[in-house]
Amino acid sequence: MSTSRRHFLQASSAALAFGTKAAQSARKISPNDNVQIATIGLGGMGSGDTKSSLAQPGVKLVAVADVYDGRLVHAKELHGADIFTTRDYREVLARPDIDAVIIATPDHWHSKISIDAMNAGKDVYCEKPMVQHLDDGKPVIAAHQKTGQIMQVGSQRVSSVVYQKAKDLLKQGVIGQFNMVEAWWDRNSAIGAWQYSIPPDASEQTIDWDRFLGRAPKVPFDPKRIFRWRNYRDYGTGVAGDLFVHLFSGMHFVTGAIGPTRVYATGGTRFWKDGRDVPDLLLGVYDYPETAQHPAFNLALRVNFEDGSGETSGFRFIGSEGIMTIGNGVTVMRHPRETEPGYTIETFADKTQEEFIKKYQAEYPKLPANADSIRPESEEKFMPPPGYNDHLDHHRNFINAVRTRKQTIEDPTFGFRAAGPALLSNISYFEQRMCHWDPSTMTMKG
Repeated sequence: MSTSRRHFLQASSAALAFGTKAAQSARKISPNDNVQIATIGLGGMGSGDTKSSLAQPGVKLVAVADVYDGRLVHAKELHGADIFTTRDYREVLARPDIDAVIIATPDHWHSKISIDAMNAGKDVYCEKPMVQHLDDGKPVIAAHQKTGQIMQVGSQRVSSVVYQKAKDLLKQGVIGQFNMVEAWWDRNSAIGAWQYSIPPDASEQTIDWDRFLGRAPKVPFDPKRIFRWRNYRDYGTGVAGDLFVHLFSGMHFVTGAIGPTRVYATGGTRFWKDGRDVPDLLLGVYDYPETAQHPAFNLALRVNFEDGSGETSGFRFIGSEGIMTIGNGVTVMRHPRETEPGYTIETFADKTQEEFIKKYQAEYPKLPANADSIRPESEEKFMPPPGYNDHLDHHRNFINAVRTRKQTIEDPTFGFRAAGPALLSNISYFEQRMCHWDPSTMTMKG
């Protein structure tokens, strides 16, 4: 196939033609059959996702698509010479022997390939963020609803036993009424800051540059843009789409929230002045309205790529009677709300102070020093089993959904409600303004 821009713009109609044919001949999977998968985009996350899916019983890799020939060669080295490989993902979707696809391309391809795959009768595991732009979200949801295919977005916290425990504890009211959530993800490494390795054979001969660009602006070949694509707004979504969206997904799962109504983000490129056009420090604040599932609360997010302390991430849920922290496990620190307000009467006249003390002591009598007067404070830790891996659980849930046809928790609606605030954070940062969002209709206001 020609890789000219003209042919790229014709891809939608071609995809519809082969998609209809593939959907009509899609395999019917019985619970005892192999689930046959293909991976589209075999970079770092695509390789990890493939490994996690193949770790599930009865899963077979059939095909791989990637625009870099070296990854196609490596796919055969890892998975056997009979693996079908191609630069054109549409050839993968046209195969009737494929049940599900893993989409781990740069962000600007997520929505199109997801829609094409579902129209072709394939179930979809799509890496986060589900979409690159707000306008991409509802078409993916519509394709999911129209086709009835399984689609799961790749933010594994929604499948984690740790986050399920946090969800249960919060619902039980262990910290009282929560009113604020803090979340962070800090990194201090070149790899963590997306300085990925560039292969020495990267060239216009080994890379399908036009296909990589897709809908992005036409620019001359530059291997940094494909192998370090997260650094560029043309292909990625920066800190917000890579890491904020994980934090939104986890927090939405724990709280039952569907999104904020107001978004503001700030930050800058403080350390990694390597030509990237996205910040390496991003701070966001968000207003969440009261719903039947949760009270009104505020969220504060932070990602920093040069904090000097390795890599850490986590949450603090701050409530009226305690704090719940999520890291490798869940920690609950209880501190019952003060029932006695105290007083500041030093500037009153002496007689007025005496009258105040008399009234105060009548309303708040001093408790005797006995065991019953000791305030109950406690700390509890809940840890997963050693070696626990929520990424494996996330793929286990996806493969189970492919077999049972039961939709996943992190379907396109959930995925867009996590991606939406992340993308609004980018809009707020780059346009230096407050953004307003309707989480019910998933629509930007104003």
